[in-house]
Amino acid sequence: MNDSSSAPVASLPQRLTLDDAVVALGQLERETASQPGTTALVDASTLQDFDSSAVAVLLELRRSLLAQGKTLQVRHWPQRLRDLVALYGVAELLQA
Repeated sequence: MNDSSSAPVASLPQRLTLDDAVVALGQLERETASQPGTTALVDASTLQDFDSSAVAVLLELRRSLLAQGKTLQVRHWPQRLRDLVALYGVAELLQA
């Protein structure tokens, strides 16, 4: 069982475009690996400058976490990111 109220939370960077994707994914993987429990928490509230690479990073992070027996929970979705996730038909995968 995961007590998400006191668990550490990883944060998406302020900028997440194609040029930033590999570095951002690596950072998120490191941050979520250190989180206890079976749910990895990611805060998207700081995300401001992004493109569809943000969706790709979240999908790859989800895949990586599933391989570790964890699930991904993203909090504080910017509306534009929700819209992209819906546009690509992956809202159900990312629980957006």
